Amino acid sequence: MKRYLLFCLSFLLLSCMALPAFAHKPSDSYLKLNVQDTQVQGQWDIALRDLDYAIGLDSNDDGMITWGELRAHQSAVTAYALAHLQILTNQTLCPLKPTNYLVDNHTDGTYAVLRFVATCPQKSDRLEVRYQLFFDLDPQHRGLLQLTSPEQTRTAIFSPDQADQTLALAENPVVQFLQFGREGVWHIWIGFDHILFLLALLLPAVLQRHDKTWEPVADLPTAFKNVLKIVTAFTVAHSITLTLATLGVVQLPSRLVESAIAVSVVLAAVNNVYPLLLGKRWVMAFVFGLIHGFGFASVLADLNLPKSALLLALVGFNIGVEVGQLVIVAIFLPLAFSLRKSQFYQQVTVVGGSVMIGLIASVWLTERVFDLKVLAF
Repeated sequence: MKRYLLFCLSFLLLSCMALPAFAHKPSDSYLKLNVQDTQVQGQWDIALRDLDYAIGLDSNDDGMITWGELRAHQSAVTAYALAHLQILTNQTLCPLKPTNYLVDNHTDGTYAVLRFVATCPQKSDRLEVRYQLFFDLDPQHRGLLQLTSPEQTRTAIFSPDQADQTLALAENPVVQFLQFGREGVWHIWIGFDHILFLLALLLPAVLQRHDKTWEPVADLPTAFKNVLKIVTAFTVAHSITLTLATLGVVQLPSRLVESAIAVSVVLAAVNNVYPLLLGKRWVMAFVFGLIHGFGFASVLADLNLPKSALLLALVGFNIGVEVGQLVIVAIFLPLAFSLRKSQFYQQVTVVGGSVMIGLIASVWLTERVFDLKVLAF
């Protein structure tokens, strides 16, 4: 039984360390639709890095996409984007016609801005949107929709399993709340830098430091108390900055935030090998949790939602993040507590695992500070 538990815990840790490809801000596009009678005015912001990967924008392969290169590929970008979007009313297509082509900056880089108009054959109280952008290249991609009608503004999120959605122009807010809650869960699960930071803090929670060595805690209540302090501090901290950033009170550059998150993972891992804050990992969880909150907020900040829709999205998303986080803790704590007395856990899992986490986070830090691509995956 103990060998099986060791395998489970090792698999959990290695799975998180083996999939660092999504440790940065996930791939998102921002689609705005304004419905007026039978006409739909649209604006679609698509990251240049995603378009470059899909159709190739960097003609001279110098690592920089210039305005000239973007203009040269305007027709290709427009054709590619509109081929992956359909708008329908009453199961009838509303033809899409491009009207303008711009460039804008978001928190995580430069985006192509495609404006278009869709003319529908008749007025309807529902709009069907079929979204397929990048799903064949990146299953983690999300399309974030802001739909405005005379009745209200609502939001939706497109994913591979929710690529076709029929949207009522006057939707029940509970549906939006649950959808953003689901996205909050998903965001923490694919945010491997967030997960590794949390795991680095939690690994010693079932141990105590004595004479420069790790020893198992006496009972489950002690371990639970250690975990509770860390999770509570992290939750309170990132909830504060998630709220401030989403409401536009405080804004930080995406590159700075992502670099600081990588630093937090490195320090949390080093603390397990050479203790810097012995017995006060909750302090580290709170201080760096403030930075992680800005990372969580990147999903909502670029939507520019009106306050009526923003509050609902913010609360739903934040609750989803907490639920996703609690699932991770619920899996980790029983396994770690059962194995805390073994040398494998104390030396290989805690020390060896922390070294691996620190090395991966160091690569992330190098990539983010110097804008490099070190990892090939």
